[in-house]
Amino acid sequence: MARVYLDHNASTQVRPEVLEAMLPYFSQHFGNASSVHAFGQEARAAVEDARAQVAAFLNASPGEIVLTGGGTESDNMAVIGGARACASKGRHVVTTSIEHDAVRQAADLLEQEGFEVTRVAPGPDGRVAPEAIEAALRPDTILVSVMASNNETGVIQPMAEIGAICAKRSVPFHTDAVQAAGKIPIDVSAWQATLATITAHKFYGPKGAGALYVRRGFKCAPLQVGGEHERGRRAGTENVPAIVGLGRACELASEDLTASVPRIAALRDRLEAGLAERVPQIVRHGAAAPRVCNTAHVSFIGAEGEHLILSLDMKGIAVSSGAACKSGSSHPSHVLLAMGVSASVAQAAVRFSLGRCTTEAEIDRVLEIIPGVVEKLRQGSPTLAS
Repeated sequence: MARVYLDHNASTQVRPEVLEAMLPYFSQHFGNASSVHAFGQEARAAVEDARAQVAAFLNASPGEIVLTGGGTESDNMAVIGGARACASKGRHVVTTSIEHDAVRQAADLLEQEGFEVTRVAPGPDGRVAPEAIEAALRPDTILVSVMASNNETGVIQPMAEIGAICAKRSVPFHTDAVQAAGKIPIDVSAWQATLATITAHKFYGPKGAGALYVRRGFKCAPLQVGGEHERGRRAGTENVPAIVGLGRACELASEDLTASVPRIAALRDRLEAGLAERVPQIVRHGAAAPRVCNTAHVSFIGAEGEHLILSLDMKGIAVSSGAACKSGSSHPSHVLLAMGVSASVAQAAVRFSLGRCTTEAEIDRVLEIIPGVVEKLRQGSPTLAS
């Protein structure tokens, strides 16, 4: 049975070019990048080359890039470390009610430490209004964190407008750009971002490698101590092969953006149109707002989302309900609930996320299989949700 992978927002396969770049650093060039001898300096050069590639990808300077173990660490460093560093100026943080748990739970932790957090809700289309962010700001606000595009709906937030508001008020602005990377251009300068998060495995790089952009002059309190790595901002021996892979993935993503986005968007639109034609009683979430090219979040009314995901997996089709880190949770999506979607409709949601290798034939196969699977699940449901 041929398998179809439509869960690229959870993770992507490593591109051959990325793997090729990484391989020498598992064997020939194995030195510790902090060592002063030739082996170490060989590794250090590779790390700094990758740092420059990440910086170019974000329109930043290499010295503004902190290399981390992934998106969660970067988000934690930005939100927790950023707030702690600014605590002498105030203890109020503004974020949204649709953030990934890496930001949501970081904000929860800050509340336990005595910070006050305002969570701004999106509109029904999943977009956060810049004026709502502005209204939430106070004289003691020390950090704003708004994701660039949502991991469940794909909705793109108005980064430049929110960044301009924060800049006008001199409030540091963080964006979780994990799901935006490789799908839209990321320009931390145009967005007036103070902090920005990416992770390699969302755009065909390795797991375990991420980056946090920290604008020159801003300091985050470190979350890891035990060395002077990353200029004292993140202690720990560098994962050189993964860092090399992150840099190469950034380089390739920049090169591919113009060509890949229209093709993937056309396939996503084909999928959504086919579902609307073949399956009654569906709801598309975020479709009225600007979205990244690859994401479709659809509720199949009367078919429980987790059951649909498992049924499709048995047919060789991999999809999800939302964030991979919440897989197995029986709770409805907090993103959809924040958008005003009822719990029953949210419980019926499935996320399809396409990738650079997704084909038209694969989309057509999904469209052939889903109607029957949904119908079977609906027949087994005692009542159809309204």
